[in-house]
Amino acid sequence: MQPIIEGRVWTLGADVDTDQIISGKYLTIIDPNELKKHVFEIALPEFAKEARPGDILVAGENFGCGSSREHAPQAMRAIGVGAVVADSFARIFYRNAINLGIPTIEARGVRSLFSTGETARVDLPRGRITNVSSGKFLEFPPLPTHLLELLEAGGLVEKVRRELERNRSAGTVRS
Repeated sequence: MQPIIEGRVWTLGADVDTDQIISGKYLTIIDPNELKKHVFEIALPEFAKEARPGDILVAGENFGCGSSREHAPQAMRAIGVGAVVADSFARIFYRNAINLGIPTIEARGVRSLFSTGETARVDLPRGRITNVSSGKFLEFPPLPTHLLELLEAGGLVEKVRRELERNRSAGTVRS
């Protein structure tokens, strides 16, 4: 994860639930390459074919509501979403996304700042999202250090793996 993420914007409205991110009929898929073919199949039908790694999702309030399924952020990670910035998030989705290493930023008013196709720059340490196309920006509370560290590691599993390896090397954990 880079501290500054720049990418093409895809916009969504409010109350985007996890079924809109990845339909329940795909919950038996465990292969990320298969899963990403169906991300936003209903809400943004062109997304799975046209999205590029690093693209940024900008949405209204309550993004990720509904079922707490981890498949939703897994599908977004598989397709390479660079960040999700929304007016607000469903809490379980927020933690699932962060735990998978997807920068997830709550910034009130962000949806009104962007249109699909514009370019966003998210400065995580500074707490600022800028519409590169218009120059307008919005500040948000920077993520706490422990979440930035988790994102830097690539998610919770990778962070724990690194810590265990570091402890093994230091001789504080036995195999």
